[in-house]
Amino acid sequence: MPERDVGRLARALFIAIRNVKRYAKRYASRMAQLVTRVADDLVTAVDDLVAAGVVASRSEAVRLGLERLVDRYRRDEIGARIADGYRALPQTEAEVAWADESTLRMIAEQPW
Repeated sequence: MPERDVGRLARALFIAIRNVKRYAKRYASRMAQLVTRVADDLVTAVDDLVAAGVVASRSEAVRLGLERLVDRYRRDEIGARIADGYRALPQTEAEVAWADESTLRMIAEQPW
């Protein structure tokens, strides 16, 4: 390989490494860091997930778990509010009668 090509390759590699460092620094500066202790068996289970390729790292496993926990909590809260609304102001027979009638018609149309 000519020296000129080696020089270009080295320069491109230098720029790529510099950009990766910049992006990593920017990424890390925009995220909070949590420090916690977990049981050894949980660490082993997470390491098994990493080894199996389910997640890329322990950090990803923790982020995914927290995202799912927060999502589940939010969905439960919304469901509870909806249920509270129906308990506070239940549907009347007239409001749901059309659904019952429609269901009966659909069943009657089936060629069973």
